[in-house]
Amino acid sequence: MTQHSRLRRLIGLSSRFLTIGAISTLIEIAAFNILFYGLHVDGVWAKIFASLIALVNAYFGNREWTFKNRGKHSRALEVALFIIVNGICTLLGAGIVGAGLWAFPDSGPVVVNIINLFSIGVVVALRFLLYHYVVFRGDRPSRTAMAEPETDNS
Repeated sequence: MTQHSRLRRLIGLSSRFLTIGAISTLIEIAAFNILFYGLHVDGVWAKIFASLIALVNAYFGNREWTFKNRGKHSRALEVALFIIVNGICTLLGAGIVGAGLWAFPDSGPVVVNIINLFSIGVVVALRFLLYHYVVFRGDRPSRTAMAEPETDNS
């Protein structure tokens, strides 16, 4: 594969990932604000719950569109890796929000959402790397290759 085709493939992959991420981010921001301001859930817990809600969209969007041709793992292992990666990323995001709320305790909605968006930005970069190199690693065998039994010509 040439350098140019690798770059094109990475740009396409990144674009699809960012599209799914944008939709998931909107879901997460809406859920966070409903939980934090509407239901008065603690900021860290609101962040954790909002992240988990958005992850449902993220898994299916990334599995079926972004990384549809990647992933040699069984579905069970893939889901387990996805949950572990996102557990780590959710804790990181919650830690960033918690640190921000601790540093700016009497902040209004604008500052709280800036802190939340910052945490999302950090986590998005980490998620892309972990999805690409851990969760959906390697090319998935084509359906034709999986349907045709291997023959030994020796």
